[in-house]
Amino acid sequence: MAETMYAAPGIGLAAPQIGVTKRIFVIDVRESDPSGEPKLRVFINPEIVRKEGEIVWEEGCLSIPEIHEEVRRAMTVTVKAYDEFGEPFELTGEELLAVAMQHENDHIDGVLFIDHLSPLKRKLAWRRYERLSGRSEAQAQV
Repeated sequence: MAETMYAAPGIGLAAPQIGVTKRIFVIDVRESDPSGEPKLRVFINPEIVRKEGEIVWEEGCLSIPEIHEEVRRAMTVTVKAYDEFGEPFELTGEELLAVAMQHENDHIDGVLFIDHLSPLKRKLAWRRYERLSGRSEAQAQV
């Protein structure tokens, strides 16, 4: 999954985006690490256990490339999950990391970022996607 995410390039990828029906996502948000070094995090069976505040962030998605929209999310979230070694962990993130964790967690629940938009904005985003890609909404991967 990490190779696919980096090749895209993206900062996160959920298993359902590559046809795997598992509750797994990976994230590498270098901005959340002071060193700026790659920091791949693997989340297995994640659960958002706390949300605080609110932020509006312009999001994009590897499932619907070239479409970016502002989405309202929690500014701070805490996620409990297991890492790639089966060890439990809890991670609290703010801003970009929080948005990325919510975005990828949505994917494993079958939700795209545009599902958070108003019906009109969502319809306009799908039309733009169809025009740019030649694909229909029904052909887009969750």
